[in-house]
Amino acid sequence: MIKIAPSILSADFCNLETEIWRIRSADWVHVDVMDGAFVPNITIGVPVVRSIRNHTDMFLDVHLMIDKPARFVKAFAQAGADMLSIHLEADHPTRIAQALQIMEDCGVKKAVALRPITSPEAILPYLEKLDMVLVMTVEPGFGGQAFMERQLDTIRRVRKLIDQFNPACDLEVDGGINPVTARRVVEAGANVLVAGSSVYGAPDIALAIESLRGAPDGDPARNC
Repeated sequence: MIKIAPSILSADFCNLETEIWRIRSADWVHVDVMDGAFVPNITIGVPVVRSIRNHTDMFLDVHLMIDKPARFVKAFAQAGADMLSIHLEADHPTRIAQALQIMEDCGVKKAVALRPITSPEAILPYLEKLDMVLVMTVEPGFGGQAFMERQLDTIRRVRKLIDQFNPACDLEVDGGINPVTARRVVEAGANVLVAGSSVYGAPDIALAIESLRGAPDGDPARNC
């Protein structure tokens, strides 16, 4: 089944409890953490994740767009994240491996994320121990960007690697997802879709979520 993870980056931050309640028909809540270093924007941190956890039992998919993520993995895990995604570009491979081990020790699901400049093969040293790979279809750091068509090939290549080395691993796509691009990324192999403005900007959020969840015409929903 396709999982939908609306990004609260497009929500009203003054009313987060209400905004998360509005996406209650989704599967996950996607939380974008930006540090002003790895990406130019600054969003939210550990205290906000902890507050979100106190107000929802939905699965918290926390995307760490931060430099040297090993420093903060334990804190976000203790704040209530269910899944943590760290960028392979954010540190040396040995420190990425360390961050993933901390996730393992903390009992949270482990994911790595790829910017559009990064080769799919970069996931290989970690893939067998991952719960998810996140492919960015925009440059990280800003909401509302246009979908990058060339990333469809990256999604296909990541799907092939997952099927070969870790078939239980989820493949998430984040950036420019709407009902049209959703079908294209699912066809390419994704089974978790992050969407911000196309959900929170819709007049009927529940309908927008179901529209994204629909499998490609004539195709059953993919199970990872």
